[in-house]
Amino acid sequence: MSPLDRLRGVLTPSPRVVDWSLLALTTGALTTGIVSLGTGHPSGALLFIGHGALGVALAAVLAVKLRRVRHRVTDRRLWDPATPFSILTAVVVLSALGTGTAWAFGAELPLWGWTLLNLHIGLGLLAVPLVLIHLRARYRPLRRRDVDGRRDALRYAGLLLAGAVAVRGESLVARALDTPAARARFTGSRPTDGEGNDSFPVTSWVADDPAPVDHEMWHLRVDGLVEEPLALAHADLSPNVTDRALLDCTSGWYTEQEWQGVRLGNLLSEAGVRDEGRWVTVWSVTGYRWSFPLVEAREMLLATAVGGEPLSHGHGAPLRLVAPDRRGFQWVKWVERVEVRRRRDATQYLATLVSGL
Repeated sequence: MSPLDRLRGVLTPSPRVVDWSLLALTTGALTTGIVSLGTGHPSGALLFIGHGALGVALAAVLAVKLRRVRHRVTDRRLWDPATPFSILTAVVVLSALGTGTAWAFGAELPLWGWTLLNLHIGLGLLAVPLVLIHLRARYRPLRRRDVDGRRDALRYAGLLLAGAVAVRGESLVARALDTPAARARFTGSRPTDGEGNDSFPVTSWVADDPAPVDHEMWHLRVDGLVEEPLALAHADLSPNVTDRALLDCTSGWYTEQEWQGVRLGNLLSEAGVRDEGRWVTVWSVTGYRWSFPLVEAREMLLATAVGGEPLSHGHGAPLRLVAPDRRGFQWVKWVERVEVRRRRDATQYLATLVSGL
């Protein structure tokens, strides 16, 4: 046995531990990836490092798995009905890992308005049902004799540490090579330049794309748990506050702009929030909505202009929420209603899927 084979034997867990490790790492990578979509404050940077470290660890363990089963994949005589799904699952997971790594190193590949980051997210979501199908076909319980407790713990601790070091190394390489990722935020988003409507892309969550709103017919309602509901015309919302805030979109870009509008807290005070009010849900004309704690919502801005220009329709005219330290999909566009509630609106998650339909 060669020294390389002996080292591989020391570093490689038992087959069932490898299989269960793949499930755990895939679950962890998917979970951190989904949670990271709503994380915009720098305090959440460790979540992104963890997501990257899990991805690196997943790639390493998947390589061990594929080396072990390569003969069952390349020899069609050894296939069973579940083999095609297993191969497809591996291809999708590897593609998700590859696109995420390419984006981190600064690769750019526009895909009909999508970025590599969008593709990475889409492939990650596609992996969920495929992993479940694969698990149903290949499930084997983990036995005590399969686990080498202390040695396995050291193996995976070292693997995750190496993954975290690799993630940090990616950013250093990007800066050294001065790739587009060199100025990326901790979220992976890259900056756009300039001020005003034309300086950043028009994007919408899923399929939201309403017709331009008639400013003369439009009104903003402030209702729910308030003493005096408000109905305000566009002329009632002359901008009197300017905030400089950073918009970080999950499509992979960010922009820092001067936003002009009215303080949401002033409208809430004018309406008189009742004692039981704890949450504020901001509604779009499409039915899309998002909820925020009352204390946070009071500091937000309802913008009518950006960079000294009236908001364009694509950027949310006549009124757009400016929600600092929140991701772009939470900056609700085409706002028509502010609702004070006792609890968060749980149906907001369903609205993200169907509002544009």
